[in-house]
Parts: sequence; structure tokens; C-alpha cells
Amino acid sequence: MTTAADLLVIVIIASASYFGIKWFARAYSRYRGTKIVTCPETARPAIVEVDALHASMTSIVGLPDIRLENCWRWPLKEECGQECLTDLDVAPGQCLVSGVLMRWYRGKTCCYCGKPFEELHWIDHKPALQSPEGLLVEWSGVPVENFSTVLETHLPVCWDCYIAQSFVREHPTLVVYRPWRNDITGGADGSSASRHL
Repeated sequence: MTTAADLLVIVIIASASYFGIKWFARAYSRYRGTKIVTCPETARPAIVEVDALHASMTSIVGLPDIRLENCWRWPLKEECGQECLTDLDVAPGQCLVSGVLMRWYRGKTCCYCGKPFEELHWIDHKPALQSPEGLLVEWSGVPVENFSTVLETHLPVCWDCYIAQSFVREHPTLVVYRPWRNDITGGADGSSASRHL
């Protein structure tokens, strides 16, 4: 009899642990990551990070207590009221930087090869940008205050073309341009290259 009771207790504890971990992981993933919000003080975009661990722990017993872990305006404005968190209460997924960029890249094609952006890889093969001046820019080099301007003025570049064009620009003497192969026309820099299929 005690073996059946022990087994029942183990099953209940295992089930509670499973659902508790699942709830915690879902709550944690909802608030983790870098997010873009509108700073109420400056009315400009700001990059913030929510204390995801605290938010997920407090969501176990009720509504989550959401607070910032990091903001690009800190440490100078660390004592602000964190009113920007109202953006996160409404739509936390829409504020993720990766979410904003995925929506921006969706439906666009690389300005060099014309390949459409279907699936973006933010860990190993990050897409890049081409400035109006023709310079290649990584997202890590874009200041947050210029984020919305960059989205309006720059062109998307796939990872493959970013690597190839960076190599061409850094080591032009090591590159042999053969436009007759693959039926490509245009300049050696690839900026006006087009493929005829």
C-alpha cells in the first residue's frame, strides 16, 4: 500500500515539476532578449532588457512584476520611472529587436544577389545593410538613436553577399572578377551586378 502511495506522490511531484518548469520557461522566454521601446522622456527609440528571471518568477504567483535590467540610457538615467515598460505590457513580442528586424527583412531581397530573405539567422549568419553611400554596415554598428532612420534609408544585404563584398573591399588585389561565368553583368564591386537566368 505504501508503495502505491509513494508512486502516486512521485507522479504528482513529477507532473507539478513538469508543468511548473514549462510555465517558467514560457514566461522567461516572453520577456528575455533585447527590446525596442519608445522612451517617454525623449520620445525616441531606446533599447532595453527586461529582468526576465524576476518577471518569470513573479508570474508564478500572479501578474508578473516587470522591471528593466538594462537600458542604453543607463547609468545616467538609471533612476527613471521606467514608464517605457507600458510598451512591453501591450506587446512584448513586437518590441523585440529581432522581431522588428525580421518584419523589416520580410518580403525584401538582397541588394546584391536578389535572394529573398526567407529565414533569418541572428546567431551565425546575420544579415547586414548597405548605406546610401554604398558602405556595408553590420547591425551591431548601428546606434539605437539611428535605428529608425537606418530602416528607412539602408538596403538589405544577405550574409553571403556581406562576407563576399567585405572581402572584395578589404582585399581587392586577391579577387578575380569573371562576369562571363554564371552570366553575370555589372561592375566588379557587384553593386550593379545582375544575373540573367
